[in-house]
Amino acid sequence: MRLPRRAALGLLPLLLLLPPAPEAAKKPTPCHRCRGLVDKFNQGMVDTAKKNFGGGNTAWEEKTLSKYESSEIRLLEILEGLCESSDFECNQMLEAQEEHLEAWWLQLKSEYPDLFEWFCVKTLKVCCSPGTYGPDCLACQGGSQRPCSGNGHCSGDGSRQGDGSCRCHMGYQGPLCTDCMDGYFSSLRNETHSICTVRTGLSDSYPPCCLSLGCWRGVGHAWIRGRNTHTQPGYSSRVWIAAFSPACDESCKTCSGLTNRDCGECEVGWVLDEGACVDVDECAAEPPPCSAAQFCKNANGSYTCEECDSSCVGCTGEGPGNCKECISGYAREHGQCADVDECSLAEKACVRKHENCYNTPGSYVCVCPDGFEETEDACVPPAEAEATEGESPTQLPSREDL
Repeated sequence: MRLPRRAALGLLPLLLLLPPAPEAAKKPTPCHRCRGLVDKFNQGMVDTAKKNFGGGNTAWEEKTLSKYESSEIRLLEILEGLCESSDFECNQMLEAQEEHLEAWWLQLKSEYPDLFEWFCVKTLKVCCSPGTYGPDCLACQGGSQRPCSGNGHCSGDGSRQGDGSCRCHMGYQGPLCTDCMDGYFSSLRNETHSICTVRTGLSDSYPPCCLSLGCWRGVGHAWIRGRNTHTQPGYSSRVWIAAFSPACDESCKTCSGLTNRDCGECEVGWVLDEGACVDVDECAAEPPPCSAAQFCKNANGSYTCEECDSSCVGCTGEGPGNCKECISGYAREHGQCADVDECSLAEKACVRKHENCYNTPGSYVCVCPDGFEETEDACVPPAEAEATEGESPTQLPSREDL
């Protein structure tokens, strides 16, 4: 789609009066633009999933013009809705990459069902898969499955930018975000996880053992699960208890006790509700946080975006039973998207004489039997083919035939 050129001279005085754009308002990266285009394309697939050619005789149209689900007409409808007329960068990208999208739609969709992976990562090479970064899509620090040990953000994650280094979350430090900052202590550490918990309630009135081991003072005692008592010089009349377990519930950023009702401040992904920090269900947000080809899975304090089943056009959960619509060549059967066996339909899929039909996932193929000669109208048996070749068009009929 080509955009008309507009004269901008009349806007020059106004532009000169505007304050400079803030540094945060940077132009979107090529990966961000590509991902946005793919998200809109996937939404277009959802929006057109229930449509047809619109001529009134769907069966005849699909027999004559092929199925609407995989037709160029549907592709055109999706492409026309991708960009607003005022979005120059979107239209510019669409005009430059329209042939790629058409090739994927008509030839490669079944082989590469993830448009983002094929288009943005492998074809245009402007993005990387999650957990990788940079021009060569190298694995982030800590590995692509749990970058930065799950305790930080990998620089350039999912893009062709960044250096793969970790920007640790609050309380964590070190190249892989596995070490605790001052004011935090290691409450869990093994080969796969490292958890740092904030020290709270400490003051100069606490004995040295508490300052070094991390006590949390409640009403006259410390909140504990495991205990170790110390009597310090100058504290002979008081017994102190040192805690070796996390004092705060996972929903708390700071706390004065062990439950989600003892939070001084809620962690990110949690919200205060009736005096307690409760999990925010990000999956219930509008619009949903995941793309049209993914479903949202809520987790404590966070969420994940999981890929829909390959038989789905949009989904609400895992597997073919949670598809919003089925892709071309699949239909609802017993509550889930199942392959349509075109070869067993009453209306023959392969119409040439002697032709065999073989069902494939989402489609079918028509093949002549071994030894048969393939023509435009039929599969000719070997004997008939030889007889046809042996006949001479100028041969006169025998006396008996006369």
